[in-house]
Parts: sequence; structure tokens; C-alpha cells
Amino acid sequence: MSEPPEHCAHLPVNTQSPDPSAKTEAVKSPLWTSQGDAEVKLRMGESGVAAEPPLTVHQMFTSAVERYGDNTALAWKEGDQAKSLNYKDYYKACRTAAKSYLKLGLQRYHGVCILGFNSAEWFIADIGAILAGGFGVGVYTTNSPEACQFVAENCKANVIVLENEKQLQKILQIEDQLPHLKAIVQYKGALREKRPNLYTWDEFMELGRDEPDGPLDVIIASQKPNQCCSLIYTSGTTGQPKGVMLSHDNLTWTALSTAKHVCLTDATVAQEVVVSYLPLSHIAAQMVDMWLIMRVGGSTHFAQPDALKGSLVNTLKEVRPTAFMGVPRVWEKMQEKMKSIGAKSSTLRRKVASWAKDVGLQTNLTRMRNTATGQAPFQYQLAKKLVFKKVRKALGLDRCTKCYTGAAPTTKDTLEFFLSLDIPLFELYGMSECTGPHTISRPDAFRLTSCGKEIPGCTTKLDNPDEEGNGEICFWGRHIFMGYLNAPDKTEEALDAEGWLHSGDLGKRDEHGFLYITGRIKELIITAGGENIPPVPIEDAVKDAVPLLSNAMLIGDKRKFLSMLVTIKCQINPETGNPEDELTPEAVEICKKLGSSAKTVSEIAGGRDRTVHAAIQEGINQVNKKATSNAQCIQKFVILNRDFSINGGELGPTMKLKRPVVLKMYKDQIDNFYKDLETPADNQRPK
Repeated sequence: MSEPPEHCAHLPVNTQSPDPSAKTEAVKSPLWTSQGDAEVKLRMGESGVAAEPPLTVHQMFTSAVERYGDNTALAWKEGDQAKSLNYKDYYKACRTAAKSYLKLGLQRYHGVCILGFNSAEWFIADIGAILAGGFGVGVYTTNSPEACQFVAENCKANVIVLENEKQLQKILQIEDQLPHLKAIVQYKGALREKRPNLYTWDEFMELGRDEPDGPLDVIIASQKPNQCCSLIYTSGTTGQPKGVMLSHDNLTWTALSTAKHVCLTDATVAQEVVVSYLPLSHIAAQMVDMWLIMRVGGSTHFAQPDALKGSLVNTLKEVRPTAFMGVPRVWEKMQEKMKSIGAKSSTLRRKVASWAKDVGLQTNLTRMRNTATGQAPFQYQLAKKLVFKKVRKALGLDRCTKCYTGAAPTTKDTLEFFLSLDIPLFELYGMSECTGPHTISRPDAFRLTSCGKEIPGCTTKLDNPDEEGNGEICFWGRHIFMGYLNAPDKTEEALDAEGWLHSGDLGKRDEHGFLYITGRIKELIITAGGENIPPVPIEDAVKDAVPLLSNAMLIGDKRKFLSMLVTIKCQINPETGNPEDELTPEAVEICKKLGSSAKTVSEIAGGRDRTVHAAIQEGINQVNKKATSNAQCIQKFVILNRDFSINGGELGPTMKLKRPVVLKMYKDQIDNFYKDLETPADNQRPK
């Protein structure tokens, strides 16, 4: 359990006392439940952050209004026009939305599903639902109508708030299968047709504007920190989505502990600024953009809906955030773009950049190993002036002191690339079931490929460790979820008899207490010979060895040997987000160096380009040389016709590989590997 360093700016502790009965009743309650209207026992500690008095979302919000009322809370652009809300008006809008929900008939402990890109309306719809006694429920915009129906029915949604006509059409297809649904609200664009119980955002807000405050205040006063207020649905990579029940305390306490751990500055000193662009239906974005920022009086700026298709960097340059969270694919895309720009630079510029990156990497690795910050070497100061400052400015990260990466593993190549440019990426680790973060790296405590140390008040246990110290990572703390809605069996699988949350991830610690993720139990490949093989380290090693590759997926469960599906780096259609046939400039350059004139994936796929095929084979041979046993060697591979994507179904909303989906989609290619039952003799492990 780690405590924040002394140099962190002082953050306000909980200034409001919750209803004393909340604590008394919580003690009688169990640690978990699967009922939406139940209460749980809070995992209070005896001292430090773990002992902080519990708060409801409303109490945290009103405390923020008192401290930071006139500060900008939310900001966005409509065309060229800048718009914003301060904390006072943000709070008023949430109350109005809450009264509108009540007028529409929102029942206690029923869901309000929100389906759309990040916006002020998304935040207000979510918090309004919580204040009105319902559940805020984010739904992935990529969900099919059937997936939307599952979530809406599971949480007994009374209201669905959605962004536009496209999302509306999904809901209209399933409307008759949602018996609890009372209203639909569209928050962007004009309604194409008038329908009963369909409202524009303005019409919805008008419903509650003149309603009396009394009924809402009664509901708010009855809320307790140990009751559910938010549902995060898992992305369903391993079956039907599960509704992760988060209590008021889960949200408010995790925001407090995380803010202390990463040293967020209180707005009375200087305001933190973030850009909101990752899906808010995912806990990582919601915790950073909504709750952490509220805790310290920060400001959230909304990116454009096409952020991940290319406009994000423009928003970053305009907003200049002080903290930025990216999933690995976002950082990889930045890396690819910078490399392709660098490849077109003059010889002199390339030499200066290469020298600066060498200096940057060595200086930062030295700092990483020795946290005492002495005088930076002259070469580093020069490199900073000539290269690093310019790179940060070009990315919009010139004010950003905290760059985070999480939600999936980040390759060592990407971590080192940014470290060499004096942009350390701090890895974090957690899951929906622990309200987002469990461990986070920070400037004074990080190691490459480690996801850091626990946030204050939380504990880690490695269950059933092997001889190398790898065990299942288990969590304890006030960030642990209440349970899965209406799924007691699944809840009991996740939480053991003592209340430890079993992550399903394998990990180990180094001698300094840094946590490393080494695999996922469910992803472990168990070969026909009984060998347990974690796929991610092998996949990452192949991608490092062959920079031409975009994705790599190891195959071999219940099979006689390992094989691999690989994809080539290609251009992404900025409108649809779909992978195209044309190679990225970096990939074209790599092919040229290999002696290939290929400019498209179709020229390479299936082994059509022998030069490229041989280069990939050579990279795999290099990885095989380092394998601990012959069973861990990749014996066959195939280059697929297109890259993995969210729309294609191979990747989840946070770019996580959907292994079961890929196995089904490419069944024929995989079966082809194993037509001959003999292990290929011509491709044994290199000596």
C-alpha cells in the first residue's frame, strides 16, 4: 500500500459529513451484492486515505461548487465558437436534468442509458440520473441494436439518451423489446420526425426547469455512499456484457485516492486541464474526465467526434492539457505519424533528432533508476531546446506533465520511443471492477513495462505464485465494485470468500514493489503437450522484431504447436475508421529497405511478396531463439488481407484484441496450419 509523496500539492479532504446512518447500516451489510437496490459494507481502513469519511456523488459535487464555483468545468466547440460551463452552472444543469428524469417517470434504481460521443450533455445526463436516484449507464457507440437491447433490459432502463439519428435508429429497432422504457432523448441534431416520448435535449431540459426542488432534494438526502449509482458494462470480449455496479463511495473515494497518488493540483493553486475523447462507457475515461477532475476543480475539454480518426492532435494543440490519458493504440498512431514525418526530413534534421533521442533515452533511464533529480546534463538541456520542446508543442503536450497509458499492454518499443523524446508514458493498471485504477506509475516511481504501485489505501495479493513469482493479481480496497447486476454467480467467481477481487491477470513484483503484468489466465495458451504459454509477451516480441507488423495473435490452445496471425501497418480511412489496402508511409519505407516495392497490403498478404515474407520469418526466428522451450516457438504464420479494427470486430472499444472473435473469423486459415498433424520439421527452433 503506497501513500502519496510529500511534495504533492495539498488536496482537500472530505469536508462534508455524510448521513451517519450510512456507516452504521453499511457495517451490517455484506461486502458484495448483485441487487441494484441493496447496500454493501464499505471497506474502510483505520488510517490514511482508506479512513476518509465516505461521500455521495452529490456531496462531492456540492463541495466542488463551493470551492471552485466560478471555475470552468466543461468546455467545447460548436463550429468555431467556444462554449463552456462553470461549476455552478454545471451543477444547476445536472439538477434540472434530474428533475426532468423524475417528470418522465424515472424510478429509483433503474437505468438511464447514454449512447453517444463525449459531450457536456453526456456528463449532465449521467450525473442527473445519479442525483435522481437512478443509475448512469454508458453504452458503447459501436454496440449493435441487440447489444444495446441487452444492456437496456438488464438495467431496466426508463430513459435512453442518445447522440444522433444513427444511434436513434438502433434504439427504434428494439424499442418494442424494452418494457421499462418511457422516453428517448436525442442530444445532437434535429429530430427527423416527431414521435411520442421522443425529445430533443432542449425539450428534455425544459421539462424539469420549473419543477419544484422538494421531491429531488428528498431523493438526494436519502442516498448513501454504499449504494449503487453507476453501471459500467464490460465490453463482452468473453461473452455477454456484465453490469459492474459502482457505489457512490467507489467513485468519490477512488477519485480522491487517485488524485493524491498522481499529485493532481487543486484548482485553488492551478487548474488541471484534460481532453475528453475516449469512450465514456469505459471506466478509465469516466474516472479521469468526470470524477477525478471534479475532485480537484479541473476543466474537461471535449474533443471532436472524429478525434480517433485524426482530429485529436488539433484539439490537443488548442487545449494544451496538463494531463493526458491514451490507450496504447493512440500512442502507437502518434509514433507512426512522427516516424513517417521524420523519414521525410533532411539528413541533418534526422541526425540531430537521432542524437537527441539517444540523449533523451539515456537521461530518462538514469532518472528512472535514480529518482534524485540532480542537475540535468548539458547535452540533455541542448536536446530539450533543439528537439523535445518542439515535439511537445507539435503534439499539444507542451504543458502536459502527466502522460498516461492503460486499458491494454503498451509495447516496450513505444514506451522507449516516447521516453527518448522526453515524454515518459506512465502506465496504469486496473479494471471496471475496481473503479478504474489500482496501480499507477508516476514521475518519481516508474519502470519501463511496469504498471507502477498501488494507489493509497489499496492492497495487492499475488495468488498461487509459481516458482518465478507469477501469481493471479488480486485487489483489496474501497475501489472494489459492489458486484455484477443480477448475476450472483458471476460475482462469486470474481470475489472470493474473503472479498478479494480476482483480476484474472497474472503478474509479479520486482524487489522495489513495482507490479508487472505477465499474462491473462483466460488467455493462457495450453498446448496439446500441456505447456502453459502467455501469448502477449511473444506477440509483443514479434512486433518489436518486425516493425512492419500492426497486430500479431498467437494461436496454439489445445494444438500441437504454436502458429501466428499477423497484419501489416496500413492507412486508416479517416471517415469510417476502417483499415485500407494502402500501406502507411513508414511501412512503405520499411519494404523499400528490404528490397520490396510493395505499397499495398494485398501485394504482401498470404505470402505473395517473398521478400517481406522472408523478413517476417527472420524476425520470428529471432524471437524463437530466445524461447524458453521448443513448445514456445512459433512454427507457422500467415499474413492476413487486412488489419484488425473495431468495425471489423477483431478489436474491442478500447482497442483490446477480441481473441475468441478472431479465432472464429479466421478459422479456415488457422485450421490450415494444423492440416498436417506432424510438427513442421523444417522450422524447428534455431540453434
